[in-house]
Amino acid sequence: MKYAVTGATGKFGQTVVKVLAENIDNRDIIALARDTEKAEKLLPGIEARPGSYDSEETLEKSLKGVDKLLLISSIPGQAVSRIQQHQNVINAAKKAGVRFIAYTSFPHADSAKSPLAVDHKNTEQAIRQSGIGYSFLRNNWYLENERQQIPAAVNNRPFVYSAADGKVGWALEREYAEAAAKVLLTDDPKTVYEFCGPQRSYDDLARALRVVTDNDFEIMSLSDEEYQKRLIATGHSPQAAAGIVSMQRLIRNGDLEETSNDLPEALGHPLPTLEESLKEVIDKLKK
Repeated sequence: MKYAVTGATGKFGQTVVKVLAENIDNRDIIALARDTEKAEKLLPGIEARPGSYDSEETLEKSLKGVDKLLLISSIPGQAVSRIQQHQNVINAAKKAGVRFIAYTSFPHADSAKSPLAVDHKNTEQAIRQSGIGYSFLRNNWYLENERQQIPAAVNNRPFVYSAADGKVGWALEREYAEAAAKVLLTDDPKTVYEFCGPQRSYDDLARALRVVTDNDFEIMSLSDEEYQKRLIATGHSPQAAAGIVSMQRLIRNGDLEETSNDLPEALGHPLPTLEESLKEVIDKLKK
């Protein structure tokens, strides 16, 4: 059985490859990357093949002999649209005879109203239509995504948000990646996984950060307008501020609410506490 991972030089991809290597022979793993030399340096002992999402022809050659593929969603806003990039991978996989695709998707991608979900919904549909076996790994939210709140708390500055009591299923990026690897290795995986940690609000996050940092910073729940003004005043561009606030709005509206146990079940062990996870994120920030 041959396994391939797209975007293998990214943090997520590297973690997936390393977890696979802990469970199967290195010779059965293929790292797909734009820069194969970089992949060989980062993932010694693993075969690297050209894996640009832009070239269906190249991908077809690189996927020859592959049985199971992890398609890690690409970054939007590139010269070739994300949905076209994903379609290239799916087409290439079908032509190459790949039998199974696991795809890193968005929470409730089939029904989510968020603009962030559109490419994922279309990709899921394209995979269904391909006739290839599949699992959709609908990753909730990385704890590492909180690039405003966590560093502020560490430096004893106000913890500011506008998501009100909206709930998020925070978990560590490495946990989502490990779960993706475990799904690839599963003989009879589910078609849809709603991966998430326990439901928490930003107030919960702030109070956990107070415990971890031993800081008594102010917790400020603002309106979207107030938060956006504050972000701009502290150096964010209007566009960046609008993007941050739009995500807060989606959370407030319930887009990331999910109570599934899929993540710990796929991992085969309980998730760490929020405080433990925050300590890990903060330790990485210090490096």
